[in-house]
Amino acid sequence: MLTKSAQKTPPIKIPPSDRELDKIIRNALREDIGKADLTSRAIIPKNLLYSGSIIVKEEGVIAGLQVAKHCFRILDPEIKFAGKEPDGRVISRGTIVANISGPARSILTAERVALNFLQRMSGISSLTRQFVEAVKGTSAVILDTRKTAPGLRLLDKWAVFLGGGKNHRCGLYDMILIKENHIAVAGGIGESVKRVEKWQRRGIAVEVEVRDISELKEALQLPVDRILLDNMSLDQMSRAVKLAQGKIPLEASGNINLQNVAEVAHTGVDFISIGALTHSPRALDISLLLTGTN
Repeated sequence: MLTKSAQKTPPIKIPPSDRELDKIIRNALREDIGKADLTSRAIIPKNLLYSGSIIVKEEGVIAGLQVAKHCFRILDPEIKFAGKEPDGRVISRGTIVANISGPARSILTAERVALNFLQRMSGISSLTRQFVEAVKGTSAVILDTRKTAPGLRLLDKWAVFLGGGKNHRCGLYDMILIKENHIAVAGGIGESVKRVEKWQRRGIAVEVEVRDISELKEALQLPVDRILLDNMSLDQMSRAVKLAQGKIPLEASGNINLQNVAEVAHTGVDFISIGALTHSPRALDISLLLTGTN
């Protein structure tokens, strides 16, 4: 079992390295552009210089300006991108968050990819901030999950962080989470933990999922670092907190939304993981408007 100082969310590379970011963005640009941006090539002179602004059209948390900047830079180093607000700040409707200038053709070629990243990340951050605000005054920490867009996990989790949430494990490789199907295959919670103990490399956090109070009682006797309360009722969660007595951190998960998250937090659980932060965020409305020639 890990020491108390290690009983936290596992480490994650936030923000992603330039190399990781470069790979994600190049894949997205390749997907969108293919052989060429036909419309821009047909209409816009190659050397025409233009300037414009990125404008937020509804209140929310801005996130992903650094990613958008990289999109334009990777496509054309001649594009100048000047962010006017820091990622993670609550922005009001109509705010200009960045100014951009350079070859008009290049700006429009990278526009959609840059805005896709910016809108998705801002949507995730905005939703995360709502959950964080909803549990204010409690000790509960809002966590994300692995329910992210394929290929965009680092950006999705970065957006959660910028919105005030914390990151759960990044993937299958940085934490052991024994779930219902693992338990079924192994033949029980105790046997699952026993196999992990026999196998695991030192320093890796171990979490086990339980579905009821009976399984919780069993898990509390085992050398694990956190217990996940899966789809438990508020009464069950409150009882679980009393039984755990603060000895092992408890994480609530399953069917948690903005309407009930405060009640969940007030049961006394340490963490609340919410898949909706990244599996179904609504993109924030953001536009790029070209305003004139340079």
